[in-house]
Amino acid sequence: MAVITIVGAGMMGSALAFPARENGHEVRLTGTHLDRDIIDACRSTNRHPKFKRDFPEGVTFWQIEELEEALDGVDLVIGGVSSFGVDWFGEHVLPKVPEETPVLTVTKGLLDTPDGRLLPYPMVWERMLAERGLKRNLNAVGGPCTSYELVAHDQTEVAFCGHNMDTLRFIRDLMRTDYYHISLSTDVVGIESAVALKNGYALGIALTVGVNQRQFGIDSELHYNSQAAVFGQAVREMAKLLELQGAGTLDNLAVGAGDLYVTVYGGRTRLVGILLGRGLDIDQAKAELNGVTLESLVVAVRVARAVRILAGQGKLDPGDFPLLMHVDAILSEKAPVDIPWEKFTFVKE
Repeated sequence: MAVITIVGAGMMGSALAFPARENGHEVRLTGTHLDRDIIDACRSTNRHPKFKRDFPEGVTFWQIEELEEALDGVDLVIGGVSSFGVDWFGEHVLPKVPEETPVLTVTKGLLDTPDGRLLPYPMVWERMLAERGLKRNLNAVGGPCTSYELVAHDQTEVAFCGHNMDTLRFIRDLMRTDYYHISLSTDVVGIESAVALKNGYALGIALTVGVNQRQFGIDSELHYNSQAAVFGQAVREMAKLLELQGAGTLDNLAVGAGDLYVTVYGGRTRLVGILLGRGLDIDQAKAELNGVTLESLVVAVRVARAVRILAGQGKLDPGDFPLLMHVDAILSEKAPVDIPWEKFTFVKE
């Protein structure tokens, strides 16, 4: 039996307590400073407030002040913070993790640099730690997985990525079940870039749902042609960006496209995309979804900013990314939704 400590009691981090505990491991779900009410609720009911199923018997719940105790004797740390908690996790959690203990993070996103590079969060943390003379065994999970479906034991296939294959095999052995299936890759940039890019593009696809609702009525039947057209363009642009990252393999694209698919059909990104498509500007959409974190907005703006920098360096043509640039204009300039359909067409001889 291993000891697995999850830091961050959001939905995805908490969902991973299910396969971990069902495999017989000791699981310590530890909240951040923002999760106090969640941990209190879990202690009272043995259920996350957002789930419809109790935690497996034996999961224990810890407040952030108990973090060091929760890390005592740990074999695996799972980071369950959102992208808005990246700095906090790097400053306050990773330094407390024993150097030899592997860390698996669910946090998806990219940080753009002034010279146009796009860094996955494991690389951001490596830099933060190096400034303090520290090093940690950082790994990450990506792929099409919604938390409530994992809790329901829906068949799920994800990818764990990290620099050491032996470590990845160790983590996989701790976590995989008959419903949670895990691929392994040492291409951290590829996997993490693919699953981060899908956030901004899922918002672009969801615009079409809102546009159709505006044209045909909120309760009108769904229109799939437009969704499929934008999905295809999104995959093309993601492939170009992965190639730019030096990670343009079919496996990476498949992980990202799968994650794109599941994100389009549920969650916060779909909601904000629909509201924008109906005609709300970004401030109005945020107000409508008061209190909902929107990581998709951050990654779309950051990637578009990097594209413009690289275009200025002559390294790419922003015309190859019409969907991304339109999403950025909607978010950054409050441009009206006007999906550039003709820019998606191509001629191949």
